[in-house]
Amino acid sequence: MLLADERDSEDEDEEKTSLFERIKAAFPLLMAWLYRHKDFTYESMTDEEVQSFVRKVSDYFDHAVDTSIRQVPMAEVSVQRLKESNYVFSGIKVFHELNEAFPSMLDDNNELRPFEDFLKDVQKVNNTYNGSYLKTEYNFAYQSSLSAARWKQFEKDGDRYNLQYRTAYDDRVRTSHRKLEGITLPPSSKFWNDYFPPNGWNCRCTVVQVRKDKYPESDEQKAIDLGSQATAGRHQEMFKFNPGKEMTTFPAYNAYTIRKCKNCKYNGALKLAADIPDNELCGACKVVRAMVEANEELKAQRLKIREWAKENLVGKTVLAHKISGPIEFNMAGIKEALNQPHKYIREKNKSLMNIASILKDGEHVQKRLDDKNNPMVYQYHYIKIKIYNKPSYAVIREMKDGRFVFYSIVERLKKKKDD
Repeated sequence: MLLADERDSEDEDEEKTSLFERIKAAFPLLMAWLYRHKDFTYESMTDEEVQSFVRKVSDYFDHAVDTSIRQVPMAEVSVQRLKESNYVFSGIKVFHELNEAFPSMLDDNNELRPFEDFLKDVQKVNNTYNGSYLKTEYNFAYQSSLSAARWKQFEKDGDRYNLQYRTAYDDRVRTSHRKLEGITLPPSSKFWNDYFPPNGWNCRCTVVQVRKDKYPESDEQKAIDLGSQATAGRHQEMFKFNPGKEMTTFPAYNAYTIRKCKNCKYNGALKLAADIPDNELCGACKVVRAMVEANEELKAQRLKIREWAKENLVGKTVLAHKISGPIEFNMAGIKEALNQPHKYIREKNKSLMNIASILKDGEHVQKRLDDKNNPMVYQYHYIKIKIYNKPSYAVIREMKDGRFVFYSIVERLKKKKDD
């Protein structure tokens, strides 16, 4: 028998895996965008196809936040700030990926390589940044969110209790963290500004409240010295932050940024593996941060349309050109259409509130057999429609049981393999 909390855990793992695979699968599309443009600057980050990929990465980290707050609840305004941090980190990470992939478009003679060769070469970028790095970063976002939620709870009690540093207390604990075990200080201590966990990638340390009369208070300066040792080195000092005080999952100075970012008024210029001028770094940062606000507006629009569709669209049907049966609407299709990238994404989303009449006025232009081995789908139909007075295509699934189901809206048709 599977208990409710076990089912929830399994559902969370399935969703986490699905979000991870979505990123890996979307990378070739991002590279196709880069290849078409044949150029990349920080201003390119505003393109919808780039933003779509950034959102997929950010959604993965947001899942870490959502999972953590089920264990330790936190106010919605605090959750929102953590997710904004995820988006900024994701944008900078994707900027890094694109900069690393861009030089692979040219061969040794500075000529454009065939796309297939380019895509094969940049797969190593995908495997690194959207493989091992991504999983480690997810773990960090999860631990940071837990720590932020705990800190918010500790703040309510002020210095009534002391805080005590605790490791996972097993043979996997790194030596430098083991030295922090049992450090006991009040929440107002400067120690917690820099050494509240996580104190490194895959750090499992935590902090608990303890009664002041049960454990002796540690020497603050000695504790700070031990904390400094635990985070010493070029790749460790970036972890000197308190997620709850700063309300961020990732510190301003992280794997994709430089030390001075920590004190920047924007808290986030960046430096990549390649030498990129500071003005480009700061420009990219400002673009990404502007994208945060736009992303929040987009999320709100999607939520509003999803709620509208539940009441007004799901369960309804419509007839369309050269489709031999009624087209059904379900939430899976609505969500897919809302998540699909598009140059005019807000107009595309808004069109769903008038999709029935749009489909009636559309023109059937193509059908294609399913090539994704979906056991339920026979073929796809494409109906030409207008979004912002430009051509787009509504995608209709013809199921093997004879039903027709609205599936998505895309900006362009894929080329046939024999084209």
